[in-house]
Amino acid sequence: MIKHKTTIELKPAAFSIKYEDNLLSMGSCFAQNIAQKLQDIFYNVSINPFGTLYNPVSIRNSLGLLLNKYEFQEEDLFFHNGLWNSFQHHSSFSSPSIEETLEQINIELIKARTRLKKSNTLLITLGTAWVYEWRKDHKVVSNCHKLPANRFKRKRLSVKEIVDSLGPLFDYLKECNPALNIILTVSPIRHLKDGFTENQISKSTLLLAVQEMVQKARFIHYFPAYEIMMDDLRDYRYYADDLVHPSNLAVEYIWEAFANNYLEEQEESLRKNIFKVQKAIQHRSFNPTSNGHQKFIQQQLNSIQKIKTKVPSLNLEMAQNHFLNQLIK
Repeated sequence: MIKHKTTIELKPAAFSIKYEDNLLSMGSCFAQNIAQKLQDIFYNVSINPFGTLYNPVSIRNSLGLLLNKYEFQEEDLFFHNGLWNSFQHHSSFSSPSIEETLEQINIELIKARTRLKKSNTLLITLGTAWVYEWRKDHKVVSNCHKLPANRFKRKRLSVKEIVDSLGPLFDYLKECNPALNIILTVSPIRHLKDGFTENQISKSTLLLAVQEMVQKARFIHYFPAYEIMMDDLRDYRYYADDLVHPSNLAVEYIWEAFANNYLEEQEESLRKNIFKVQKAIQHRSFNPTSNGHQKFIQQQLNSIQKIKTKVPSLNLEMAQNHFLNQLIK
């Protein structure tokens, strides 16, 4: 038989993710994609408390902020284009009100700090080895917020700089939380604004740095999302219209590979039941007061109760309230 594609053979994961676990996902928008898939089936996961982060230094800096008791103040923000911004945060945190910006930043900071302390799994996706330094203080920023390019110095991190930046921090996190496992991925999203060759060099630098960290520590693991996209799904039909981001089909394919490799096998039937509840939430009835729909609502509430009995730590309050609000008393 003629082979039409290559398939990435994944090594069995050294650990599994369970519903009772706590997870924190940080990094590029691909970290958002995978973590959202986990959240959709009610895993306890927090996603990008600083917004999308692309480079290893910004991820290191953000994790460092979670490890101390620092809260952002007015002097940490700057005003540009009618918005208050933070160099440590994505533009989704920016607003015309300095009070609103600080409140949103610090609320997410406190929640993520609590999550990190009890996390079993830290999922980190590295997007690029290119960084931008603010010329005034030579610090790497997470987002340039459309400020003039001449105010920044652009440079590519070396493998050593990435390892020296993240490695000691990962070791410290493990000392603080012996149960912690870290999954590293390299984002399959191409940064073509850097240039085709520069993007390849950047991704290669990230891969070499990740390999070095994985080889040094047994609690650091690698999931080959980049290789799956580049080799297994080697076709532009698996890209979105911008030809840069993976399409929904590609994200689903990579997610299935991740789920099959890392999610606890013995909880598969539980995941299927939870997925049914998730699909039921998306259902829209033409006649919400009909006996048939009310019976459907009660069936979902019964299913949720059975799931909660199996995994008491699972937070299904939002799903439960969704159906309770439709129930005719």
